[in-house]
Amino acid sequence: MEGVVISEKGLLECGRKCTPSPFLLKTYMLVEDLATDDVISWNEEGTAFVVWQPAEFARDLLPTLFKHSNFSSFVRQLNTYGFRKVATNRWEFCNEKFKKGERELLSEIRRRRAWNNNKQHHTVQNQDSDEDQRSSSTSSSSGYINLVDENKRLKKENAVLNSELTSMKWKCKELVDLVSIYNQKKEEDEANENDKRPMLFGVRLDVQQGDRRIKRNRAEIGENASILLSQSCK
Repeated sequence: MEGVVISEKGLLECGRKCTPSPFLLKTYMLVEDLATDDVISWNEEGTAFVVWQPAEFARDLLPTLFKHSNFSSFVRQLNTYGFRKVATNRWEFCNEKFKKGERELLSEIRRRRAWNNNKQHHTVQNQDSDEDQRSSSTSSSSGYINLVDENKRLKKENAVLNSELTSMKWKCKELVDLVSIYNQKKEEDEANENDKRPMLFGVRLDVQQGDRRIKRNRAEIGENASILLSQSCK
């Protein structure tokens, strides 16, 4: 029986064909991760995946596996592996070998070779440029929307804080007024306790003034009596 001789080059070529590229494996992992379904997930049929939030995807997920945060670069990589954007209103990408639950098909996806035709090459560059512009526009729009939402939230919080501050100012004023009234009442009570004059219907009588008037009247009477006595004696 004749032996079968397989060259080292053939083994390497077979290994490359049987093993999916790291880019495809990482992308598949991101799509499969249920924890990030609000950012990237399969479509309803499981035949394509959707990047629901490009800005968050580029900022939070791309750096974890691809060591960059450029969404446009990610889209260009997809294009080189034959992915197509299949929706106009969202970032949905499709490849017939990239399906939910069929990870073994990834090894059949091949990276496209560079085209020799200059016209075709320019077409690809133009497509990439368009994707870049759309990606940049989407990222900028998403960032602007986030800033607007954050500004609205801060305005609401500021209004609530101003309302609470006004309420606290009124409460503080009422407290100061109460303390002032209390101190005034306390001073009046202490003054009443020290005042020994009699009261009539809750009003203090000025006894000292009455005593002085009586003494003055008595003095006048005594003086008049003295005058009368002196005149009678004459």
